[in-house]
Amino acid sequence: MPDTRQRGRFITLEGIDGAGKSTHLPWLKKTLERDGRCVWITREPGGTPLGERLRTMLLHEPMTPVTEALLMFAARREHCEREIWPRLDEGTWIVCDRFTDATFAYQGGGHGVPLETIAALERAALGDFGPDLTLVFDVPVEVGRERLADGRTLDKFEREQGEFFARVREAYLRRARADSRRMRVIDSTLSPAAVRSELAAIVEALVKEAAL
Repeated sequence: MPDTRQRGRFITLEGIDGAGKSTHLPWLKKTLERDGRCVWITREPGGTPLGERLRTMLLHEPMTPVTEALLMFAARREHCEREIWPRLDEGTWIVCDRFTDATFAYQGGGHGVPLETIAALERAALGDFGPDLTLVFDVPVEVGRERLADGRTLDKFEREQGEFFARVREAYLRRARADSRRMRVIDSTLSPAAVRSELAAIVEALVKEAAL
């Protein structure tokens, strides 16, 4: 087993649809690579051949919220076992577009799946594993919806009403308040340069901590 100081770090990006997290993924990868890290970018649901097939079902097929949560954790377990855990053990830093917080926010906050049900699924699928750092990109619901109005085909979550996204946003912020050391809320209404300045400071702190 590698020394824990050599283990990679797991960074997740969260936020309502249209929050802008995907905009900063390439920049974050380059920033970490400049510090000499090997960086792997992935997403959820997805990240493996099975996960990508489940992603298509989850984003486009009608199903009950509990079924969504079950499939999310099935894809997540496969993702961790096949890709995330081995790469972290090798020293790779992983940046993932969504992880377990998204299930608490979307299926829990948005669709009303009991949080204790999601927590039980989390324990069964992942044990005590979780991100080292979670960046929550936060925007008002109306801003996120405006950003989605770009003419592309929306998935079933992106087509939800504003009330749904308000519940999802509040679920993210509530989790961030309860776990402020891991989850850092980013005001994504700021300019890209301002957002990246804040991200740089947060990531630099994680890099320094990993070097200790």
